[in-house]
Amino acid sequence: MSSSTRLLILGTLLDGPMNGYQVRRRLEVMGADGWASVAFGSIYHGLSKMADEGLLTVVESGKGGKTVYEITETGREEFHRNLLISWHEVRPVVDPFQVALTYMDRLSSEELVPALYGRIQELRRQITLIEHAYGAKQRYGAPRHIDENLRLMAAMFAAQLAWAEHAVTQVEAGELP
Repeated sequence: MSSSTRLLILGTLLDGPMNGYQVRRRLEVMGADGWASVAFGSIYHGLSKMADEGLLTVVESGKGGKTVYEITETGREEFHRNLLISWHEVRPVVDPFQVALTYMDRLSSEELVPALYGRIQELRRQITLIEHAYGAKQRYGAPRHIDENLRLMAAMFAAQLAWAEHAVTQVEAGELP
């Protein structure tokens, strides 16, 4: 389980006891699958693991495996510590596109130019979709500041779009790769 998933589960349980399905739904409403790479199947394993670690406690073992978890004081401390670390730690965003970029010299310009134009078109589409989503998550109970995740994602796509638009002109002019 990633440290991001761990932080999201602990943070969600700050709102009160929940079962795995409720945690998953809360994260889905926030759109965490889009900006945090949450594997929703790992939530159930994560809840159990964190209970074993003393970060959560089981408050109800319901029918059909609907175990309800509550965050412990140790879990609150772990959440707060990891939250502050995440605010101060700067890590590169891992994007599979950078692997493709590493080998752009393995494509002919006849392949690379259409690929870049296709990427430009897709980046513009994604930015538009994100901009239309501003405010929509609140209708389903997400806090207003969740839009900041969308704004950050749009800004990262916009930076990549600016790079791609510049790169395609260089490829067309024979200056790259």
